[in-house]
Amino acid sequence: MYKLFSSRHYSALQYLLRWTIVTIPVAVAVGSMVALFLWLLNWSIHYRFAHTWLLYLLPFAGIAIHFLYKLYGQSAEKGNNLIIDQIHEPGAGIPKRMAPLILATTVITHLFGGSAGREGTAVQIGGSIAHWIGSLFKLSAKDLRIVLTAGVAAGFGAVFGTPLAGTIFAMEVVTIGRIQYNALIPCLIAGLIGDATVAAWGVQHTTYHIRYLTTGQTIYGHHIAVNFWLLVKVIVSSVFFGLAAYAFAKATHGIKTIANNFIKTGWMIPAVGGIIIILLTLLLGKPDYLSLGVEPEYPGAVTIVSAFEQGGAHFFSWLWKLIYTAITLGTGFKGGEVTPLFYIGATLGNTLANIFNAPESLFAALGFIAVFAGASNTPLACTIMGIELFGSQHALLFAVACFTAYFFSGDTGIYSAQRKGVEKYSVDGSDRLMNGFFKKN
Repeated sequence: MYKLFSSRHYSALQYLLRWTIVTIPVAVAVGSMVALFLWLLNWSIHYRFAHTWLLYLLPFAGIAIHFLYKLYGQSAEKGNNLIIDQIHEPGAGIPKRMAPLILATTVITHLFGGSAGREGTAVQIGGSIAHWIGSLFKLSAKDLRIVLTAGVAAGFGAVFGTPLAGTIFAMEVVTIGRIQYNALIPCLIAGLIGDATVAAWGVQHTTYHIRYLTTGQTIYGHHIAVNFWLLVKVIVSSVFFGLAAYAFAKATHGIKTIANNFIKTGWMIPAVGGIIIILLTLLLGKPDYLSLGVEPEYPGAVTIVSAFEQGGAHFFSWLWKLIYTAITLGTGFKGGEVTPLFYIGATLGNTLANIFNAPESLFAALGFIAVFAGASNTPLACTIMGIELFGSQHALLFAVACFTAYFFSGDTGIYSAQRKGVEKYSVDGSDRLMNGFFKKN
């Protein structure tokens, strides 16, 4: 019995040391490249702020991106979905060129005003570097899947400064309804080291503040305060967050399908997309919905940060950002979906707070994480993200918002390579339950 016990602990220690040795260089490399990416992204956004005429070159930037991927991209064109596919079933692998290519084209997209994010870039950087280092270590197909997952954790944790959310996201995003626990230790190491590496390079993340303290009856061992009517408002709002996530995924996929069906010349697709973005901006008379939407281009602009303040968003700010981003990504520009989803969620939360007479900063935070939870099918990771970004005071509401939005976001998500492990709900099961109930009564 003693020998068996000792052997198990020895194996666990051996496993920990092995994956620490493999994961640390992955995380340091990913964190360093993400730090470079964030610096270049910040430069490109502020350069466009100072040179607003760059927006009119967006169609040409789209054409350049198209030909870069046509000439050098190959399988890298699939982006995040390629990484998820490789985690499911390792095949031809991930090209080393994916990381520099997605970094360059994302910076180009933002330099000329495209509405996109940064998470997709960080995840692809993480997957590309992890696959390369895994190949150097000559890992088996099974272990290569784990190191790819760790690369995703490093990229996600590094780009947002949320190592724990990055850990859970990497394990949760691959299969809907199931978590890849066999990658837990490598993902945790990668998430923590990746985030620490970005911090070591001096890169800082945006901070957000909720100016509201929950009051009400304490339950759950007197640790969590809950206001009943506030909870009802959160649940109702979270249904709208889920529907917004569904609309975003449908719009992005739909625009891509329509563009490919009706525009037969490949390079014209991003050119048309760029022209539409320019026309929309001229129509609205303001650049609020271009690029990331984190920092204001002018005083009074609607941003993610402003959405946490009273009057910090207009009634349809969330819808305009959805349209801008769906057009940008659907016509071939590069970047991520997540930061635009943060913008959509935060501004929608601000709007719903005004409708329901609720605290703006709290509902902006709930929308921030819940719309992403619904669109990515990762409610647990987004709950953890809420705690990391906004503190644990509202952890219960974060969980309610994320899981409700996930439930109402439908089967469509932003990652088409996700596989369905567990149904969100069973209609047949619900019918049988109700039929049985009425028969008994």
